[in-house]
Amino acid sequence: MKTIKNYSIYLMLFAFLGLNACNKNWLNGKPSKALVIPTSPEDYQSLLDNPAMNDNYASLYMLGDGDFYLTDSVYASLDQPEIGAYTWAETKSFYGGQKNYDLLQAYSNVLDANVVLDGIKSLQTQPSTIAVYNNVKGSALFYRSNIFYDLAQMFCKVYNSATANTDLGLPLRVSANVNLVINRSSVQQTYDQIINDLLTAARLLPVTQLYPTRPSKPAVFGLLARVYLSQQNYTKALLYADSCLSISNTLVDFNTLNPTKNYPIPRFNNEVIFHNLLCNYEAFSTGLQLVDSVLYQSYASNDLRRNIYFTPEPGGFSFRGSYNGNSEFFGGVATDEMYLIRAECYARAGNTTSAMNDINSLLKTRWVTGTYTNLTASSSDSALILILNERRKELCFRGFRWTDLRRLNNDPRFQITLTRIINGQTYTLPPNSTRYVLPIDDYEIQYGGLVQNPR
Repeated sequence: MKTIKNYSIYLMLFAFLGLNACNKNWLNGKPSKALVIPTSPEDYQSLLDNPAMNDNYASLYMLGDGDFYLTDSVYASLDQPEIGAYTWAETKSFYGGQKNYDLLQAYSNVLDANVVLDGIKSLQTQPSTIAVYNNVKGSALFYRSNIFYDLAQMFCKVYNSATANTDLGLPLRVSANVNLVINRSSVQQTYDQIINDLLTAARLLPVTQLYPTRPSKPAVFGLLARVYLSQQNYTKALLYADSCLSISNTLVDFNTLNPTKNYPIPRFNNEVIFHNLLCNYEAFSTGLQLVDSVLYQSYASNDLRRNIYFTPEPGGFSFRGSYNGNSEFFGGVATDEMYLIRAECYARAGNTTSAMNDINSLLKTRWVTGTYTNLTASSSDSALILILNERRKELCFRGFRWTDLRRLNNDPRFQITLTRIINGQTYTLPPNSTRYVLPIDDYEIQYGGLVQNPR
């Protein structure tokens, strides 16, 4: 069963965070009428500092991305939505009458962001408050964009410029007025909303923040790089990865980590540009998920990630390499991701030297001191293959694999058929399958009036 944390909320936070699994649906949930009305930018900042804004990001699709497998006994203990995602089930049997709680949490946070964005419009700004005002507005735009992007990876087709104007997108709630009827947009409109909001946020947010849980200018650049990479717009992905790294480019030397700790990578380490966590499903628990054997064996013996990321379990190895310092999966923006995006985009642009410089800069911090030899590539194509292999190894269990499969399946060189064997029965997910888009749960189809994804 998925775990949604409950937090003690201070000041006026409780007034806006009344949404939970008992709401009628995630599009029409309403905040409490007993509101404490914010009167300053600082009040709205307090709302955005609610820990829930950085937690429980959509991740149900990770059960189907192939980075791990489950034993038959663990599989049998899962709730139906996890079973549906793990086996890429047909729409009619995917949820088994249960709700998709990723959606509940996501649109709860979207509502909070919209409450902030609507509310600050009425504030009278002064020179002494303009910096706080800009930070609040930019942060709310970032949070909403981040949520929309994650949901698009789950409920929208992979971006295709030829069909994006007709492919089904998200219901784009950009107002706190819950009485508005919002139907599904197109994929193009979804990505336009995400990108335009982020471009506005980039002009408002500071270069550095007091805490990594608050969005910053490099966090916006990093998220833009991620978004453009998913669109296969490698020119702009390169531009924003480079912009991010021009501000924040620190890498952690894994030789300084202690592999004897249960979770060797510390929370808020120096690579973290923006911190957020993914939804915590039962299947993600250390000891239950067992890493794909091909993935595990792809790490060389002197590659420190082999022992830092994974811990032995009966029957295999389990992932423990979260940047949160515990078993919860990290999904935030970090410098290692930016190096990999920039390297891939350099390779796709034919700049083999710069591509290999980036990948070697990253890998030398991941290997035992004195054992790493710089990798070389004879062509940009061979560099690309090498970089994509390292991308999977470095960024596993962060929610990127599903999006990578979706975009890379468009290239015959990188197409993969995923396979699972459960209780003797074989399940497969072929390249470019319609099942790379998850269905919307029956409750939202019936009561939210949404169009179901064709699968």
